[in-house]
Amino acid sequence: MQIADNTVASFHYTLTDDNGQVIDSSEGREPLAYLHGSGQIVPGLEKAMTGRAAGDQFKVDVAPAEGYGVHHPELVQVLPREAFQGVEDIQPGMQFQGQGPQGVINVTVTKVDGETVHIDGNHPLAGQTLHFDIEVTEVRPATEEELAHGHVHGAGGHHH
Repeated sequence: MQIADNTVASFHYTLTDDNGQVIDSSEGREPLAYLHGSGQIVPGLEKAMTGRAAGDQFKVDVAPAEGYGVHHPELVQVLPREAFQGVEDIQPGMQFQGQGPQGVINVTVTKVDGETVHIDGNHPLAGQTLHFDIEVTEVRPATEEELAHGHVHGAGGHHH
């Protein structure tokens, strides 16, 4: 069976950056299972998975526009420390939710400099080309319940 909309695909992956550094991997874990066509993985990887079958191994490079998006400089800001009321010890790497022009936005603290806090509302991988090494382990039809819920159930998926 080939991967197509409304199938459940399971795969092992290693994600690296332009320098070959591993960003994430399924090594030592269960394969990642997802419902194809539901937007659960980045668009460029989902396109590359279409038509593949169990046992297929391949590499794919996903450009930022089809990965986690391009880097938007306007999402990088410097705020006064008092904007973080109730937070005693602000450290780089901390994440907060804030209000942006399109609604709620997740931001990461990138630097704390005295009374100023530098934040970035971009996804940490925005602007980066994603290099995937993929091994498809299983492809099966999605169940009616999975289609109704919009996600995979059972091993490697969601458990209710």
